[in-house]
Amino acid sequence: MPDTTTIFEQIPDLDTFGGRLSRARDASGLGVKDLAWRLGIKSATVSAWEADRSLPSSHRLTQLSGMLNVSLSWMLHGIGSGPAEEDATDLDASNERLGAQLARLKALHAETSRLINQIQQDLVRAEACAETLAGSVEAATWRRGGGIGPQAGDNPSRAGYG
Repeated sequence: MPDTTTIFEQIPDLDTFGGRLSRARDASGLGVKDLAWRLGIKSATVSAWEADRSLPSSHRLTQLSGMLNVSLSWMLHGIGSGPAEEDATDLDASNERLGAQLARLKALHAETSRLINQIQQDLVRAEACAETLAGSVEAATWRRGGGIGPQAGDNPSRAGYG
């Protein structure tokens, strides 16, 4: 049998908008400055929202609900999906996920370092080859008679320019 619970059957969160915003921000692990930076606003604006001195515009409300992973109806009216309350087992699972992510980042960092070193070595070899090639071209040009032409004081008739 399907679940027929609607948001109208839920007990509303009787906190103010600012209180719900503050709880959702805390649950997401963001500070006031972090949230303000992500929204592109001043931290004083977020503080004013949390103190119920002002309300965000409609587009900021949708940004907030998305960033804080809560429903827009919960932000405005306290009905709907609010921030998830974590218990000890959730924290253990979060720590395991974070540990796995850290291990993956370390592996990627090591691989990136290896690739950077390889590129640097390739560049050094390419520069050495270019210098060798430039020297070979200069020597070949000289051997074919494309060397330096007559110098000041040279007798043109003796140099074969005649």
